Amino acid sequence: MIDPGFFLEIIPKLLAGLPLTLELAGSSVLLGFVLALLLALAQQGQKPFIVWPIRTFVAIFRGTPLLVQIFLIYYGLGQFRPSLQTLGLWSLFREPYWCAILALTLNTAAYGSEILRGAIRNVPHGLTEAASALGLSRGLTLRLVVLPLALRQALPAYSNEVILMVKGTSLASIITLTEVTGIAQELISQTYRAMEVFIAAGAIYLVLNFLIVRALALLEARLTPDRVRN
Repeated sequence: MIDPGFFLEIIPKLLAGLPLTLELAGSSVLLGFVLALLLALAQQGQKPFIVWPIRTFVAIFRGTPLLVQIFLIYYGLGQFRPSLQTLGLWSLFREPYWCAILALTLNTAAYGSEILRGAIRNVPHGLTEAASALGLSRGLTLRLVVLPLALRQALPAYSNEVILMVKGTSLASIITLTEVTGIAQELISQTYRAMEVFIAAGAIYLVLNFLIVRALALLEARLTPDRVRN
């Protein structure tokens, strides 16, 4: 039988891992967005030696589980410790936190680049022609016309990617990070009450994602008021 008192006892303990969950999700989404935008812009050209390596990267990170990617980065890169030490990178890759950030960032960048690439290509060509006729350079056209419209179009799909990243942070617990899921696993090993602990952890993720969805919906309404009214 579920004990309400037990929930009141463990929820504060689980919430102690929420700052790390938000930090992992926020950092990876921010860094991943910057990388995704660069990759999406790079694919607008027609140079195969640029496009095909990016598409290979995207195919690998979209086609393999995030869990496997975290394992390969955290445990796999340890096989190259002498090389990483020579490059001065070992102090970075020996920390599970930075390995989790790297895996989450690369994963969301792969998905995000496809979202942004499609959004950029969906900007009406007539708008870029009009900007060119007004004397705007390619850089100004991109910054003032193409990107604002593309980002508005990409926002609904990118909102889903943000939610996936929040849930993806739970996998960081497998490399000893004590975010919400990591603390839940510790509590289970102490109390042997897996059902109650995971229900409480799931409720925290549910509330967190609900708040994020509402915030992103408000942002979308602010940026695209005509679409929301329709």
